[in-house]
Amino acid sequence: MLAAAATSIHPEAPLDGLTVGEFPEPEMRDGWVRVKVDAASLNHHDLWSLRGVGLPPDRLPMILGCDAAGTLDSGEKVIVHAVIGDPAAGGGDETLDPKRSLLSEVHPGTLAEYVSVPSRNVVTLPEGFTMEQAACLPTAWLTAYRMLATKSGLVAGDTVLIQGAGGGVSTALVMLGKALGLRVWVTSRDESKRAAAVELGADEAFESGARLPERVQAVMESVGEATWAHSLKALVPGGRIVTCGATSGPNPPADLNRVFFLQLSIVGSTMGTREELVELLGLLGRTGIRPPIALSVPLADARQAFEALETGEFVGKITVSC
Repeated sequence: MLAAAATSIHPEAPLDGLTVGEFPEPEMRDGWVRVKVDAASLNHHDLWSLRGVGLPPDRLPMILGCDAAGTLDSGEKVIVHAVIGDPAAGGGDETLDPKRSLLSEVHPGTLAEYVSVPSRNVVTLPEGFTMEQAACLPTAWLTAYRMLATKSGLVAGDTVLIQGAGGGVSTALVMLGKALGLRVWVTSRDESKRAAAVELGADEAFESGARLPERVQAVMESVGEATWAHSLKALVPGGRIVTCGATSGPNPPADLNRVFFLQLSIVGSTMGTREELVELLGLLGRTGIRPPIALSVPLADARQAFEALETGEFVGKITVSC
């Protein structure tokens, strides 16, 4: 079958290890189902995998991709939940299973004509979504939903600051934040991305590091070192940072004096549960919100999609159709 896979590791030039070609169909296991992939989406996780982060050479070749929407052998249309884990081992939350992984880390991923997953990892796709829209949800949009709805402690009317506009998670945070009744502020170094965030519903957009009109109840962080000091200073006493990544570096100055004196909370958030994916689908169904897609290409042209992902010069998600 046709697939896009990591075949070698190149930390400085990740696309040198990308191969788009023929690979064996995924192995079927007891309790697993086969999904014919109709659409998949790319995430920065795929670039990190090509750099060798979380994907050691002894697992190569590895088909990339966490997200997909497609069709079971029975004909049922489904969306694929990317977290492979046991809820019981995580106290009811598969993301807390010590052995949990994402598709493409241990098991072949979704950038292929077929993917095999545990039966609990498929969710019936409701009417009203295209396959491309659905394929954007299981990683970026689920991550954003959990950050806001589960981890933030925010209530309607609160103000949230989203650091770094433009990418899949930040775009989802803007649109979901408005759907949840929040006042949404964003930052970006890029004027065009600030303008795009406002078009998507953000109430205000500021240059990165800019002094804000007032402090906020929570900050959504995926940037890390470059924005961390600003995020801490942006919070009201008792405020909260929810962090899902550290693209600019994982070790900023902690500024513990500010953290304890203002009683700030720092909360980590990774992906989401199957139940939260169902909740997200319900929210989008009620509101009519759909992920904006910046680029969609056929699987055979997956390298073009990776090249666009690497530049970061887009707003929304990049999808691949099979």
